[in-house]
Amino acid sequence: MKDYIELTKPRITWLILMSTGIGFYFGLPSGAPVDWLVLLHTLIGTGLLASGTAALNQWYEREADAKMRRTKFRPLPSGRLSASGALAFGIALSVAGFVELWLGANLLTALLGAFTLISYLFAYTPLKQKSKHSTTVGAVPGAMPPLIGFAGAAGTLTAEAWILGAILFVWQFPHFYAIAWMYREDYANAGIRMLPVVEPDGESTARQILFYAAALIPISLVPKYLGMAGNLYLAGALLLGAMFLWSGVRVATDRTILRARKVLLASVLYLPLLYGLLLIDRPSL
Repeated sequence: MKDYIELTKPRITWLILMSTGIGFYFGLPSGAPVDWLVLLHTLIGTGLLASGTAALNQWYEREADAKMRRTKFRPLPSGRLSASGALAFGIALSVAGFVELWLGANLLTALLGAFTLISYLFAYTPLKQKSKHSTTVGAVPGAMPPLIGFAGAAGTLTAEAWILGAILFVWQFPHFYAIAWMYREDYANAGIRMLPVVEPDGESTARQILFYAAALIPISLVPKYLGMAGNLYLAGALLLGAMFLWSGVRVATDRTILRARKVLLASVLYLPLLYGLLLIDRPSL
């Protein structure tokens, strides 16, 4: 059972559920009561779909994972689980998640979930071994959780949903480029053509981290001007953005694993703190 749980990548799934919950909250009219049953269905369905996608991704990448120190002890490359068992498990979770979103929330929510799975597994995953642009493609399904949550509450998508997705889309670039720089040798051994592998001097990677960390600042301020948050959020978003950007500046001037790890830490702190500010500073009617 432990190995099957590991297949679902629980820590990533929790981050996905956090983003989904934020989207659901802002899909409600300001001041409206939460429909806890629909929220529960939305979170369960999203969790099942995310877990199924993670399992299917590991099934697809089992040979590449066996070549990397970071992943060779996962359940499939280590031989603790069979490929057929993981495949069946991933399909079952994914189907259950789609049905849960459809019946428990609405069809739009289920379709957004299906799009996330399809684009992740059939576009991003195979592209990782072919193109340095896979990160851009992967950021699309990666940005979907708040849209799924918003649709679960509202049954539609508005500007508020899209800006939450845009924040998550941009945030992923410094986050994943930092990881890719830290583990570039592993990726190279597995034939994964991430940007730090294709351009090993790190100059382009650092430039991309810096660019997207800077771009995140104005994008993160948009919720204030859409009426989603107040001045506390505005000040906090500026402060968090400046701290994140500073980590990008440091890695751009000193392209080391230590600096990349600082960017990763900044990214991990940034998102939940920004979400927290959104939650506590949403204006009431």
